[in-house]
Amino acid sequence: MSLIDDLKWRYATKKMNGEKVPQEKIDYILEATRLSPSSSGLQPYKVFVITDKALLEKIKDIAWNQAQVVDCSHLLVFAAWDSYSDERVTEVFNYTMDQRELPHSTMDDYKANILSLYAPLGQEWQAHHASKQSYIAFAMAIAAAAEQKVDATPMEGFLNDKMDKFLQLEGTGYKSTLLLPLGYREDQNDWLVNMKKVRTPKEDFITEVSLEDLNSTEA
Repeated sequence: MSLIDDLKWRYATKKMNGEKVPQEKIDYILEATRLSPSSSGLQPYKVFVITDKALLEKIKDIAWNQAQVVDCSHLLVFAAWDSYSDERVTEVFNYTMDQRELPHSTMDDYKANILSLYAPLGQEWQAHHASKQSYIAFAMAIAAAAEQKVDATPMEGFLNDKMDKFLQLEGTGYKSTLLLPLGYREDQNDWLVNMKKVRTPKEDFITEVSLEDLNSTEA
């Protein structure tokens, strides 16, 4: 099947049946997530994988009692940097240079440019920017799950501060951003499973822009 077919198949599963997803499928989804693009290749996020039912029950309370949290096979919790520090950015670039067998100084100018741009924007902007990078990886995980015929439910609906405390993220430089339960749909009890997938029509969603169009607008 093509990616388009996989995306047509998937939906935000409302009821999961608790069946275990094979580890090789989970590994595939996580690897696709790890290979996701990010701004300047910094990957300012990480993923926690939770399967323990006792922990999932506690997270359900934090996630507005959404049943998929406990009915899933695996819960992915995405967490992003709370800021871009010189130390963090340097660590990523040094690792990259080590992997490429290049001197650490190879990208010093590029690194300095990033830090000079980000620093004046403040920690709140930096945390928001890092959070947006985790959304890219999140989308890749959803697409990879669809390819593996694993159901997923994208979730922003949870109490971030409580999740941070639960995962003991205070002082680590990370803040929780997203949840992704993975599992299999329970057809008979999922009200959305047979509903038609609806998206914005192409003619409203896509606008092709030419230089002529822009010039005529300015005129």
